[in-house]
Amino acid sequence: MNELPNCPKCNSEYTYEDGSLCVCPECAHEWTLEVETEKSEAKKIYKDANGNILNDGDSVTVIKDLKVKGTSLVIKIGTKAKNISLINEDHDIDCKIDGIGAMKLKSEFVKKV
Repeated sequence: MNELPNCPKCNSEYTYEDGSLCVCPECAHEWTLEVETEKSEAKKIYKDANGNILNDGDSVTVIKDLKVKGTSLVIKIGTKAKNISLINEDHDIDCKIDGIGAMKLKSEFVKKV
């Protein structure tokens, strides 16, 4: 069963589908799912630990020692990642770190260089 999002106008959880539209019975707001997902993806702004906006191709520095899951490796403070790619997943940054390889990082643990 598909779980419908809350109403974007009044945040009601009792939304339902009517053809290709989603309808809120509490405020009578109607919207399409495609438009709503496009807006949410377009609004996504990635920020580093200091609040600076990150863009694809930026260089970042790790601000905290990070253990690499499944190994005994640790990414040390000050490690740089160049030419990052921003992705829409739990870990926001896809990058390559020298000596470790491809890695996904959370934007809250890096600062823009």
